[in-house]
Amino acid sequence: MQVILMDKVANLGNLGDVVKVKEGYARNYLIPKGFAKRATPENIKVFEARRAELEKVAAEKLAAAQAIAAKLDGLRVEVARKAGVDGRLFGSVTTIDIVDALAAQGIVIEKSAVRMPMGPIKALGETVLEVVPHADVAASVTVAVVAEQ
Repeated sequence: MQVILMDKVANLGNLGDVVKVKEGYARNYLIPKGFAKRATPENIKVFEARRAELEKVAAEKLAAAQAIAAKLDGLRVEVARKAGVDGRLFGSVTTIDIVDALAAQGIVIEKSAVRMPMGPIKALGETVLEVVPHADVAASVTVAVVAEQ
């Protein structure tokens, strides 16, 4: 299926690109989320008429993401959890816990922006994670998991 991208999509393309994707990916993800529209001649004409407006919105999103990344870069977040004597947690620290800890410091992000390539944190100590508020912007955050008193 051919779609025209209404926003930058990681590993797919930029605003205005016409790309070929699988039907299910387009119908179940790209189109419902507003990232793309079917690449019909009518939709292409509508897109070209609104291109400047969409590019302005995309630039504003990028600027907002860069501002958030500037606050996040090098930030240290502390999360307290119950742990055993060997340093393993009773449970784990997930993206939701990190988003809540960042919200306590006044930084609001979506949980999908937190990248945890090794999965949830299951031990005490410090871990450096990547936070991606926008496809072009990334920041590193240190998450310190400490024993709860």
